Amino acid sequence: MADAPAPLQTPLSRRGIERLDLMLLCAEALDLNGGEAMVWLSEEMGFRDLFPNRVELWKRRCSNPLRRNTRRAALKPEETDALIRILNALAERLYPMLRTLLSSAEPPELNQQRWDLFRSRLKELVQERLNPRRGGVQRLLDPQEGAELSRELVQAMALSAGEGGFERLRASLLDAAV
Repeated sequence: MADAPAPLQTPLSRRGIERLDLMLLCAEALDLNGGEAMVWLSEEMGFRDLFPNRVELWKRRCSNPLRRNTRRAALKPEETDALIRILNALAERLYPMLRTLLSSAEPPELNQQRWDLFRSRLKELVQERLNPRRGGVQRLLDPQEGAELSRELVQAMALSAGEGGFERLRASLLDAAV
């Protein structure tokens, strides 16, 4: 029984990689030092062999087909799992902000101001890093549809925080319908 084979790791689909990178962009929109936090968390979590430096981490994120500069190389399952674990750690750190954004207990005007600030930061990152000719990017930049999509991404991040967050997020990224 000790020599049982390791479970097969299913690679993420194109849609799963897009959503993972978009949630990492959301984390960067919520935390002005989000990019640095990802590099630091990567080192702290022992992913130095997968992402030895910030450039390698950035290259893996460029597997998102919505990026301006995209890489055709497929991500290995262990790389996607590491990125998901980094996102989980970021969601843990950012959970108070995520909860505040999703709260219905706040006055509507204050909540709207917070969403507007978040969406403006996210829009800047999307315009800077993603290809504006892609349909998915155009939907993100659309005032109506983009607001709904960004809310879905924030909800997914909030659900990935806490015990079992890795499994929940991985399952949602593997689900092609999500």
